[in-house]
Amino acid sequence: MSLHPLSFTESESPLLDELFKDIKPALNHRQALQESARCLYCYDAPCIKACPSDINIPSFIRNIHTGNLEGAASTIYESNILGGSCARVCPTEILCEESCVRNQEAECAPVLIGQLQRYATDNATFVGHPFAREAITGKRIAVVGAGPAGLSCAHRLALKGHEVDLFEAKSKAGGLNEYGIARYKMTEQFAQKEVDFILGVGGITLHTNTVLGQDIHLTSLMNDYDAVFLGIGLQGSRTLDLANESHERVINAVDYIEQLRQADTKDTLYIPKSAVVIGAGNTAIDIACQLKRLGSEEVTLVYRRGSASMGATWHEQEIAKQHQVKLLTWSRPAEILLEGDTLTGMRFEKTHIKDGRLSDTGHSFDIACEAIFKAVGQTLTLPEGETLKLDRGKVKTTDAFNTPYSNLFAGGDCTGIGQDLTVEAVQQGKLAALSIHDYLTPSA
Repeated sequence: MSLHPLSFTESESPLLDELFKDIKPALNHRQALQESARCLYCYDAPCIKACPSDINIPSFIRNIHTGNLEGAASTIYESNILGGSCARVCPTEILCEESCVRNQEAECAPVLIGQLQRYATDNATFVGHPFAREAITGKRIAVVGAGPAGLSCAHRLALKGHEVDLFEAKSKAGGLNEYGIARYKMTEQFAQKEVDFILGVGGITLHTNTVLGQDIHLTSLMNDYDAVFLGIGLQGSRTLDLANESHERVINAVDYIEQLRQADTKDTLYIPKSAVVIGAGNTAIDIACQLKRLGSEEVTLVYRRGSASMGATWHEQEIAKQHQVKLLTWSRPAEILLEGDTLTGMRFEKTHIKDGRLSDTGHSFDIACEAIFKAVGQTLTLPEGETLKLDRGKVKTTDAFNTPYSNLFAGGDCTGIGQDLTVEAVQQGKLAALSIHDYLTPSA
């Protein structure tokens, strides 16, 4: 995989779209035909079993090979209406592509399923929306949160003939796709194009700048609507529990990524010459690589365990290395270093496994830096006055996405179901919509 080179001088302030071109350029027509020809169209295909959203992968790839892009895209959208964004951000290397039988063939390389999915969804053309709504039911559902789970739920409910009010706290819909994905993964305002496509089905009214706990309340929504779906994601950030953590140069990675994704030029961003990133997941990789693209000279990503335990996949770790991010493992944050009011670095304790537990070795070291970016995970923060039963910090639900309240359902990252992946959130939104439909039309 090759990365787009940075081609600007320090005196320039280029548009960020130039700095953050697509890290994985789309396949052209010839490449897509060649890649689709590699698929064996397996019976009982293992790639389908590995796909959290149950896309019929051999079917859509066969459609690409025969030139039926609309058929390919329809097959994808039937299972995953956010198939375009998932093709860009889904960790296919540990899901469908890892399960591809081509890994066991002579070439030892999977079919590029994610890139073929993107080719189909990017190039298919439809007159209107690809799916028609069923007969109008007269039922009204409130969906709180217009991220992947909420969008997926709203779309499926609209298809079933229900009317949906979709409430979003921010000024744009899209959730993580709009505000939290590395800019080089989701380019050219794709998140908003996908939102427009989803809303094109009809029956969904989007309300932005509408905050749960301020403008709307769960109790009122449950009284006013036939059903409510909660897909609010995770809003809070975990802390390091260190002194001086409130310093202005100790920054939550998700907040910085949101600012970066909404900016047009570098002028509005704080860009340190040197930075330390604390974390081991995709967000940690995303912020580290984006800092390098912005011009930070030295970025060190530090994790308290070994690389095999990192939440980021091997593919994401390779992206960090290609961006010349330093990866430092077996090191625990111990102290934020200041000289007066100026942040100068961070102290770490070396760690190891002792008696089956992570322990300090007794050795410490310092890393000089101008800023520290925290990417140690997010938490659910319920607005004051909103009460829900939580299970390990997540909304408690059944396998059918019911909460203890009969007409309140939940899905996505705010629940403890599945992994915190975009494709998982989309699937949960879809399945929750089907549960809501069954609840509203028990005799249908």
